[in-house]
Formats: sequence, C-alpha cells, structure tokens
Amino acid sequence: MVTATTPAADAATEISSSDPAPAEGEGHVHAPSLPPFVFALFFIFGGITSLNDVLIPKLKELFTLNYTQAMLVQFCFFAAYLVIGIPGAKLVKRIGYMRGAVAGLMTMTAGCLLFIPASTTATYPLFLLALFILASGVVIVQVVANPLISLLGPQETAHSRLTFAQAFNSFGTFVFPLVGAGLILGTLADVSAEDFEGAALAAYRTAESAMIVKTYLGLAAAITVVAGAVWLFRNRLQGEKHEAASGLVGFDLLARPRFGFGALCIFLYVGAEVAIGSIVINYLTLDDVLGRPESVIGWMVSLYWGGAMIGRFIGSALLRLVSPGKILAAVAVGAIALIALSTNSSGTLAAYSLLAIGLMNSIMFPTIFSLACERLGSRAADGSGIINVAIFGGAVIPLATGALADLSGSLALSLALPAACYAVIAVFGIYARRPASD
Repeated sequence: MVTATTPAADAATEISSSDPAPAEGEGHVHAPSLPPFVFALFFIFGGITSLNDVLIPKLKELFTLNYTQAMLVQFCFFAAYLVIGIPGAKLVKRIGYMRGAVAGLMTMTAGCLLFIPASTTATYPLFLLALFILASGVVIVQVVANPLISLLGPQETAHSRLTFAQAFNSFGTFVFPLVGAGLILGTLADVSAEDFEGAALAAYRTAESAMIVKTYLGLAAAITVVAGAVWLFRNRLQGEKHEAASGLVGFDLLARPRFGFGALCIFLYVGAEVAIGSIVINYLTLDDVLGRPESVIGWMVSLYWGGAMIGRFIGSALLRLVSPGKILAAVAVGAIALIALSTNSSGTLAAYSLLAIGLMNSIMFPTIFSLACERLGSRAADGSGIINVAIFGGAVIPLATGALADLSGSLALSLALPAACYAVIAVFGIYARRPASD
C-alpha cells in the first residue's frame, strides 16, 4: 500500500526563482511543497471511475438491460468530460487550482447524495443523472490535478512525476471495485428482476439498490473531509499564471499536430480502457471463460485496475531511462497481443490475459498527456481542459463496444474495437518519441 505520507510528497519539487528560466510563455508556480491531499485527489477520482465497473452489472440485472443500455452508465458519466471539460478549465483559471479542487469535490458530493432519490424511486434515468453530476465534479478535480503535478517540478521529469501521481489514481481504481464488489454485487440473490413485475418489481429494485446508496453516502462523507483539507491550503499556492486562450476556449491548441494527435489518443485510450473494464465481469462469467456468477468473481475487476497501479509505479522509474514514446508504443502493442490471446483461448488463460491488459494500460494516460502537453507553459490549464474533453471517449467507445456485442452476440468479438484504439496509440508513441520543439 502507498500512502500520501511516503517520500512521494517530499519528492515533489518546488519551483523557485533560482530554477532555470522557463520556456517562452511558461509561468513559475511557487509552493512550499506538494501537499499530501494532491495524491488523495488522484485516489478519489480514480476509484469513483472504476466503481462504475461494479455498478454496471448490478444495474444491468436490476433493470434487465442489454449491453448497450447498460453502457449508458459510462456514457452519462464520461459525457460530463465533454460538457464540463472546457467550463471546468475556465473555472480553474478564474478561481485558482486549490479553490477549483474544492468546487469539484463538493460537486462530487452532490452527485453521491443524488443516489438517495434514485434508489427511493428505483428509476434508472435518475441513477444516470446522479452519475453525470458526480462525474462533473471528477472532471473539475482532474483539470486541477494533472497540470498541478506537471507544474510543480522540472519539465524533464514531468513524465515520471505525473506517472507516480497516477499510481495513486490506480490505487483508487484497485481498492474501490474490490470493496464495491462485496457491498454492491454481494447483495445479488438467487432471484433476479426478471422474476418480478409491477409493484413487486419496484420493491425489489428499491431493496436491492439500498446498498448502492450506502456505498455512495460513504463516499460523500469521505469526499467532504478531503474538500475541507484542500480548503485549508487554498492560499498556499502562489504565482499562478493562466494565459488567455487565443481561440475558442483553447481549441486553437488542436492546431498543434502533437497536441491534436495526443488528444485523439486520450479519446481512444480512455474509451478502450473503460470499455474493457465495463465488460470484464460479464466476460469472466461466460461459460467458456470462468463460468461463475458476478457475485463470486466481481472482485476480479480489481486485478485489471491493480495491474495499472503496479505498472505505474514501475513506469515512473522506467520513464526516466527510456523514451516515453517508445514505451507507449510497446505497451499499446502488448495490449493488442493480450486481447488476441484472450479472445482466441478459454478458461483461466482467457480470463487472466484480458485482466493483464491493465498492466499495459498503466502508463498510457499520463504518458499521452505529458507528451501531448509538452511546452504548453501557461496554456497548461487550457490543454488540460481539452484533454478532459477528449476523455469523452470513455462515453463513446464503451457504448459502441456494447452495441457491437449486442449486434454480434459476442463479447469477445466486441473487443476488436478496443484493439483498434490501441493500434492508433502505438502510432502516436512512435510519432512523439522525440521531445517537443518550442
């Protein structure tokens, strides 16, 4: 286990007036140290995102949904990145990183609390609305967290530092579904929603969703505590500079080939990662894979996210020694190979080769982010906003994967879409293997 009290917090480098001159347009940020709560931000928004993977099979059973309908959970969650990404960046530029983090955390709390009426009325669209509001807060927190880590230290170690911070994100994605599977999927009984109708069906849905509510109420309490901690540091970060966008809310950055290609890869990567995580529990239950019920194997989704956690700690050191672009291309090819192995095998080999894709995913987001945003300087907040819009891929690719599974009648065949996403990412890794020019 890694906590915020480890040397990670002390290792965050302070930028002072004695540092080398920044690139043109780049502003210095002065802070006494990187507060431990910054890593808590990564832990929280990572964990909440991965908890959807446990929520999907539960809601799929409660509301008797097909794969396309079940993937609306991810669509509504990640649609917030499209809707809130740019306004979130503008909010952060207006009120600053620390206050922006508090605003995001309190929005997340509001989304968690909305699960109460969603459960009381046993209404699927209300669950989707709650997830959208929750995700809106996550977006704002991410707009803050990624550039904050990048700015608090030398540019040459930004890849490593951001990857290390993302390891806390991965720790959250490992812990949340592990606990959530026991709390949420553990209530699945021998009966299902298909056995009821009318008032009995509504009562069953309300009773079975009660544990979902308790889980998210616990999250609301924890998030509120973190928001209070961040508020105490609201005036600690000095010297923030945010350059005004020269185009429409920063979209002019897409004219830079490296940034535009990187934003596309964020879209594809998040889509592929979320699509696989969303179907992994149902995939493992297939008769030719593990053939066991969700309530028994639901915890295994944590292995998928746990691989990402381990890989990021390893990657934070490896990225100091090897070209980030080359490593990115290698792990993307590795992900494609694992998909091919899983879909052309059965039993435990098929199961664990799919779960091992998490290890390949480990360094993709932070590496694509830092490669795309190299030398943005005071445009970092704009770049982060655009990148967060690109995370909308987590809405589109899983929905398309679910539709492909319904049309083909095969979850294995639907994995061809994530494989195609990884292929494009491999090309970007080769393209961006050299440092960005001014």
